[in-house]
Amino acid sequence: MTGDWRMDRIGAALRGENPTVLRRLESGFAVIGDVQFLPGYSVLLVDEPGVQRLSDLPKARRLSFLSDMDRLGEAVERVCRRLDPDFRRVNLEILGNTDPFLHAHVWPRFEWEPAELVGKPVWLYPGDRWSDEGFWLGPQHDVLRDGIGSELDRLGSMG
Repeated sequence: MTGDWRMDRIGAALRGENPTVLRRLESGFAVIGDVQFLPGYSVLLVDEPGVQRLSDLPKARRLSFLSDMDRLGEAVERVCRRLDPDFRRVNLEILGNTDPFLHAHVWPRFEWEPAELVGKPVWLYPGDRWSDEGFWLGPQHDVLRDGIGSELDRLGSMG
């Protein structure tokens, strides 16, 4: 997966050109991560390109973003629990140290992770996990994509 959409992920999502988009939510876009060394990794992108941090949003929009983050987290949890008996939990993070736009990471965690990493932040995984083409998003992740999208739909209709 290459192309200009990576340079403007939010703009590309707004134009319907971001291939990682799973669903349009109230405050942004649920997308599946570019790398899948932890299968199900997803991100919530805010739908306003100029917003850099949660505090840039009015209170109601902040709460909407956090609610969408919760919804995406629960969708990832449900799918990962169903697909992998070694699923442990979901970690939710709003960091903003690299990309200058508001986004939240949804990281599923598993019992099969290396012992020296399972209890640590995902960001401590070796660089090859991030760059190895074997972990790049592709057709082999369609079951995850479809499952997370379906769970997002179900959770949205519940609430």
